[in-house]
Amino acid sequence: MKYLCLVYMEPGALDRLSPAERESLDRDSRGYDETLMAAGAFVAASALQSVRTARTLRVRGGRKSVTDGPFAETKEVLVGFIFIEAADMPAAEAVAEGIPMARYGTIEVRPELVF
Repeated sequence: MKYLCLVYMEPGALDRLSPAERESLDRDSRGYDETLMAAGAFVAASALQSVRTARTLRVRGGRKSVTDGPFAETKEVLVGFIFIEAADMPAAEAVAEGIPMARYGTIEVRPELVF
């Protein structure tokens, strides 16, 4: 089964890391992706641009509404994702626990909806 690991962080959290910490995090993240690939658990992963570049779109009554940024009452924002293969939720949680960004933010694990 596929699971999406959504990575959330407080805006600016990565900016507070030293260059060495940022380099280590980037290296650890790439290494973890490679580990998941070797295990056959990796589907896709990507980091996202700043929340300042985001737009939130809704269509209500046939009318489109677009606002700048995310539209959520939260201190953390979506900064990236890893799409994985895992046998079940406990296995997916074990993968999420190893995601290096979990040291600085929050990882939401959600199963893929299969029709």
